[in-house]
Amino acid sequence: MQALLVFLAIAALSLLASSPALDPVRFPALARLAAGGFLFLLFGVVLGPSVVGVLSEEDLYLLRPVMALGLGTAGVILGLNLEPRLLRLLPRPVYSAALAHAGTAFLFVTVPLFVPLLLTARPSLHAAVGAASLLGAAASLSSGHFAVLAYRSGRMDRARGLGVALLTMLDDAVGLVVLAVALLLGAAPTAGEGLGLVCLAVLLGILCGALLAFLTHALKDPAELATVTLGMVALVGGAAAYLRVSALLAGVACGATLALVGGRTTERVARALGRVERPVFLVLVFLVGCGVYTRDWAAWALVPGFVGLRFLGKVVGGTLAQRFARGVLELPPRVGYALIAQGGLALCLVAEYQLLVPGGLSRRVLDVVVVGAVVNELLAGQAFRQVTTPLARMKPVPPPDVGVAT
Repeated sequence: MQALLVFLAIAALSLLASSPALDPVRFPALARLAAGGFLFLLFGVVLGPSVVGVLSEEDLYLLRPVMALGLGTAGVILGLNLEPRLLRLLPRPVYSAALAHAGTAFLFVTVPLFVPLLLTARPSLHAAVGAASLLGAAASLSSGHFAVLAYRSGRMDRARGLGVALLTMLDDAVGLVVLAVALLLGAAPTAGEGLGLVCLAVLLGILCGALLAFLTHALKDPAELATVTLGMVALVGGAAAYLRVSALLAGVACGATLALVGGRTTERVARALGRVERPVFLVLVFLVGCGVYTRDWAAWALVPGFVGLRFLGKVVGGTLAQRFARGVLELPPRVGYALIAQGGLALCLVAEYQLLVPGGLSRRVLDVVVVGAVVNELLAGQAFRQVTTPLARMKPVPPPDVGVAT
């Protein structure tokens, strides 16, 4: 019955998100939340155990395999987007620029929020380091959808829009590496056992990716290809849930392996997964929202610091990224304002952390990031105007009064 309620709620919200009533001109903030899936996140918060209570804690525990399947699917799609040929062609300053903007936001959030986490939750030192690092990892991530929409609508030069999208694609690596470190510190009694669990997740993904490449290499029928692909993606998430390892990291390793050895099959597999990407993401963010505990006042107290420090870190990091990428990658002025939107991967990171490192501290991290992601999505629309509006208002500078020899 509870599962039926979940899918009925998602179906209703899907209709609402595509309804003409959500006119972007009349309701810009609501339309942005619907397009990004954040309405499903908020609806999950409302139906979760801490508000209305339609879904209880026991229901969420029983839905953990569904969460693992969603995280595994998200990981595979993310890994497929890693194009080895493109990554090899990128010059070193591009990587430096991506690391500068992501690393600056990471440090701006991790260092100041470590002390409040340590004092309020009173965990062990390594658990507090892992939790603060995960907050920083979520802060380091950005979504480039505003830049992509801007260059498609003609409000931004195409090269600049793609430059922003490239930076946001590369900063995903920072978040995944920090997630691995946080799981290493908190998912097992010792760091050695945690390292073993992370390596097991990566090995599982590599084996599944190689097997998927082998099974789909000779397939020509799209229906057979889609069936085999979805079955292997389900195997990644299910095996990770059974082994109690990260489904997200296993999915990324699976997708990256397929992108590396799959050849032409990779594009067909990506198209097959693209058909289920949106509904899987909506189910995932709904379940993430259900896990939010709205009565944790310490988490609410951390949200302004998280949002403010991340905003400052993105602006400063964007300035550093422009310096590193000058002459190599074309970026818009004030590029940090184009990086305020947080995207869905941050939600995946904290959901995975809460699954594998259960407890009050991981739930607090989840609460802060979920609320912060919604606030950042609302701020991103206003902040992005700082990137495009000044260019429209600039007047051409007249050339100096220099005589021409005749």
